[in-house]
Amino acid sequence: MEKYTIAVIDGDGIGPEVVSATLKVLTAVGKKFGHKFSFKHVLMGGCAIDATGVPLPKKTVSACKRSNAVLLGAVGGPKWDKLPGHLRPEAGLLGIRAALGLYANIRPAVLYPSLAAACPLRPDIAEKGIDLIVVRELTGGMYFGKRGLKEGKFGAEAWDTEKYNVMEIQRICKIGFETARARRKKLTSIDKANVLESSRLWRKTVHEMAADYPDVVLEDMLVDNAAMQLVKNPAQFDVIVTSNMFGDILSDEASMVTGSIGLLASSSLGEKNPGLFEPIHGSAPDIAGQDKANPIATILSAAMLLLSLKLDKEANAVENAVKAVLSETAYRTGDIASTGHTVVGCVKMGNLIQERIKI
Repeated sequence: MEKYTIAVIDGDGIGPEVVSATLKVLTAVGKKFGHKFSFKHVLMGGCAIDATGVPLPKKTVSACKRSNAVLLGAVGGPKWDKLPGHLRPEAGLLGIRAALGLYANIRPAVLYPSLAAACPLRPDIAEKGIDLIVVRELTGGMYFGKRGLKEGKFGAEAWDTEKYNVMEIQRICKIGFETARARRKKLTSIDKANVLESSRLWRKTVHEMAADYPDVVLEDMLVDNAAMQLVKNPAQFDVIVTSNMFGDILSDEASMVTGSIGLLASSSLGEKNPGLFEPIHGSAPDIAGQDKANPIATILSAAMLLLSLKLDKEANAVENAVKAVLSETAYRTGDIASTGHTVVGCVKMGNLIQERIKI
C-alpha cells in the first residue's frame, strides 16, 4: 500500500466545510485504489491569527514541506480586515507560496454541458464551449513588489511596484507553452505592453521563447481586451499565460462564465517542494456554517493533487465522479441550481461524489 502525507489547511469561513467533503473523497479514492492518505491538519489564515497571532506559523511551513502535497480550503474574512497588511490572513497565503517556491498557478475553466444553464453568457456563445487554462505567475509582480504608504501633499498616498525579471517570465511562460503543446497548441500571452514597461519585457521574452515551440501558435492580447474577449467569445482560448495580478483577475472572470466560482480548481506548483491545491473561491463568510457551500472546486483541486503525485487513474476517477453527479442526477448546490434541480448542501454533494468513486 502506497502512503502519502497531505498537509491540510482548513482555513476560514467555508474552508473547513469544503475541505471535509474533499477528504472524504480522497479517503474513498485511497480505499478503491489501495493507497493510504495521511492528513496532517495545520493552521493558516484567520484561524492561525486567532490561535498564534500570525497568519502563517513556522510549524505550518515545516509541516507543508514534509508533506507530499498541500490541500487548502480558503482564508480570510471581515473579522481580520482591519489588521495591518502583514498580519492579515491573505499574508499567510502569499507567505506559503513564497516559502514553498510556488511560482506557477494553474487554473482550468471548463463549462460542463450539464451546467450550460448556469452559464451567464448568451446560449449561442455558451454552445461553442469553454475549455481553457489560465497559467498565472504567482511569486512576482505587484503582489510581491515594493509597497509603501506615507503622507503626501494631498493627503495619504500609497504605491505598489510591478516588477518582473527575465527568469521569472521565462519559467512561467515555459509552463504555458508546454501546457498548450499538450492541448490544442494555442497560447495567448496577456499583458499591457502599450503602457507598462514590465509588460514590454514580458512580451519580448515570450516571443524569444516562441522559437523553441514552433508547433504552438502564440498570440498577444492586452489585458483589457482579454477581459472583453472572455465574455464575448471564450471558446477562442486554449491556454492563457499572464502575470500575477492579471491572472488573478482574469481567472476569476473565467470561473464565472463557466457557471460558478464554486466549480474551479487550481494548483500552485514549483520545482522542489510539494504543490498547493485549492479552490479559487474565497472563504464566503456570509454562508459559512450553513451547509450551502459548493465543494466541487475543492474536490477537483484534489484531482489535480492526485495528478501531481502521478496518480492519473485516481485523478480521472474523481473527475469522472463529479461529471457523473452533474450529468446523471438533478442534485445541485445553490450556486449552480436552476429550474428542475434539487438543491443540496455541501455535505450531500460531497457524499454523492464520494459514492460515485466507489462504483
